[in-house]
Amino acid sequence: MPIPDYQTLMLPFLRLLADGNEHLLSTLTATLADEFKLTDEERREMLPSGNQTYIVNRVGWARTYLKKAGLVENTGRGRCRITDRGRELLKKKPARVDVKLLSTFPEFVAFRMTRREASLPQATAMAGESQEPTETPEELLETSYAELREDLSHDLLEKIKECSPQFFERLVVDLLVAMGYGGTRKDAGQAVGQSGDEGIDGIIKEDKLGLDVVYIQAKRWQASVGRPVVQAFAGSLEGQRARKGILITTSAFSKEAHDYVGKIEKKIILIDGGQLAQFMIDHGVGVAEVRSYVLKKVDLDYFAED
Repeated sequence: MPIPDYQTLMLPFLRLLADGNEHLLSTLTATLADEFKLTDEERREMLPSGNQTYIVNRVGWARTYLKKAGLVENTGRGRCRITDRGRELLKKKPARVDVKLLSTFPEFVAFRMTRREASLPQATAMAGESQEPTETPEELLETSYAELREDLSHDLLEKIKECSPQFFERLVVDLLVAMGYGGTRKDAGQAVGQSGDEGIDGIIKEDKLGLDVVYIQAKRWQASVGRPVVQAFAGSLEGQRARKGILITTSAFSKEAHDYVGKIEKKIILIDGGQLAQFMIDHGVGVAEVRSYVLKKVDLDYFAED
């Protein structure tokens, strides 16, 4: 069973509060996960940001919407209980509690109008929404961010493929230095292209102290890179008595290539074009920040008076 959306969770959430007692949100989340027979994998599934699980996020928003409609009230940090209005609604035995039903309460309508006016152009707000999204606000935001990031990744790869091989090798060193390898950029730059050994494009320090070195091969391949190329690189490492290497391509690696590096003693990391672009985005190499958004929440510790 897929993870239920936040609207599907509203009625069962409200029913769990029917006893009138105070309940922990974490306990309610676990109970709902059991009720919907979620697997361990589904319970652990994270939002793209990795900051929260889907089920925790969706239960949290189900609680927020019910609260805005006056059906639930917060009683403390991570605690809530049903209100008189919530009990009255349950007595009517609704088949489903969703945004359409919540919109019969004026407090919820006011909440929705405030959100809509703050986030949508006036024309869109006047036209209304043909269908309420099943995703929570965080999910919508993260999905949009993931799409923009994927577009940027594609553009980066296209740009890389237009550059000279020499520029690509410098780009790889810039990235590795940004990731914490190689000590200073000057030291790392001197290492590139100086080995003169077949199959090795450069050598970079593994750490700032230079306790170990990593051998690099960086090629702008178009076709998928198979086992023979990886095996040849491993042979080059053997000739240098090296234990670690990074093989980077703008294309992809075959399954046989991945299987091969998993079986040999030497540590070889394979970085394909998609991973390369994502690393560049994460570490600010070849990209410029246009704007940034910071999501904030109420700091309950600040308001604790005891």
